[in-house]
Amino acid sequence: MDIVKIGKFIAECRKSKNLTQLELAEKLNMTDRAISKWECGKSLLDSSVMLELCDTLGISVNELLTGERLDMKDYGKQAEENLLELKKQKEEADKRFLHIEIALGYIASIYFIILVFVASFVEMPAWLRILLIVGGLMIFFVACFICLRIEQKAGYYECQKCHHRYVPTYKQISLSMHIGRTRYMKCPKCGQKSWNKKVLSEQEGKE
Repeated sequence: MDIVKIGKFIAECRKSKNLTQLELAEKLNMTDRAISKWECGKSLLDSSVMLELCDTLGISVNELLTGERLDMKDYGKQAEENLLELKKQKEEADKRFLHIEIALGYIASIYFIILVFVASFVEMPAWLRILLIVGGLMIFFVACFICLRIEQKAGYYECQKCHHRYVPTYKQISLSMHIGRTRYMKCPKCGQKSWNKKVLSEQEGKE
């Protein structure tokens, strides 16, 4: 997906509607700086504003993601390519988030151990010792919350009974037994419990 090409296409469509960046931004309840970044190819707009932008500019989502006007004969093929590209980008983003989860978990754990070690073996007032331990616990629990949220949102879990892939609730993630990224959970499709494995793709056979 060529974000520079998409940006130029947004600019062309905006100008054809006789809209300034500021006027378009006001219609979308955004800043003109965000519009400028899109048009310069510095960032890709969020999916939450795609439909509204397309409606304002009089184009389809497929045309937006392709960065050009499409003939009807090419529409279906391009729609499929755009869908595949979006899925690929999501999988890559999920993979990055899971790497961040690991790094955050290690950093928070090491920081917590250091604070507890200092509080236990370094001579200091009692109030400071308590403050260090409480501070370490707060950092650790906040990091755990973030890591669990990433674990829930990034990718999918595959049921080992029916092979259905799904995104579990935060409660399921928090309360389930786990070994690494394999969790013992109830599948929402077949209703059976098994050790569900973390996968990146929504469809089976694409790992």
